[in-house]
Amino acid sequence: MNIFYTIVLAIIEGFTEFLPISSTGHLILASKLLTIPSSEFLSSFEIAIQLGAILAVVVLFPKYLFQDKKTIVRIALAFLPTAIIGFILYPFVKGFLLGSAYVVVFALLIGGVVLIFLENILKKKEVGEEIEKLKYPNAVLIGVIQSLAIVPGVSRSAATIIGARFLGLSREAAVLFSFLLAVPTMAAATGFDLLKSGFDFSFNEFLMLGVGFVVSFVFALISVRFLLKFVRIHDFKAFGVYRILVAILFLIFVL
Repeated sequence: MNIFYTIVLAIIEGFTEFLPISSTGHLILASKLLTIPSSEFLSSFEIAIQLGAILAVVVLFPKYLFQDKKTIVRIALAFLPTAIIGFILYPFVKGFLLGSAYVVVFALLIGGVVLIFLENILKKKEVGEEIEKLKYPNAVLIGVIQSLAIVPGVSRSAATIIGARFLGLSREAAVLFSFLLAVPTMAAATGFDLLKSGFDFSFNEFLMLGVGFVVSFVFALISVRFLLKFVRIHDFKAFGVYRILVAILFLIFVL
């Protein structure tokens, strides 16, 4: 790892974290293309720079995270299943799934097909409820669906958005809830990973974490604003097509 790779990976993380295309999957594929060797630090770096991305949500939507008590309860209920499943499967995910480009490619491919298929079903539900109408049991179900994203390439954002749409939220409300749910989910994942690593990093590695954090934050701000504008007039089929194309190109030319 050097500073150039740090910035490239942080840009990818920041911009893709909230899009339904899997930021973790893109980081793994980018590392493969850049021939960055797998290491404990790289795995921790890919998780830690997500803090920069979620800070963008905290800055943009403080009302929902700190003032709206009912929304906070819904976020907590949705976070709980992911926390339990993630804690149980953490060794397997970090030890095997996070290092596999093949897992990412096939998850992107299958996820792209599923995304397009489900959007065709959901096109009849253009009008939906706002977050304030989300029932508490349905919030828990969204958390269960989100846990599918422990497989790199699935996309936490895609899972939560599609799940929220099926459970009655409007497209914009589903996107916003996905943003909000990312805060406890990614903060917990990052904190747990850093604790497991024992903060055993060199000065240069801490510097790279800091640079990655800032760059990821800036590009996440751009991404969040972009997606909110995008969903007002578009569905998510374009992201499904993108996922399929990336998977096919990677299979043909890289793997």
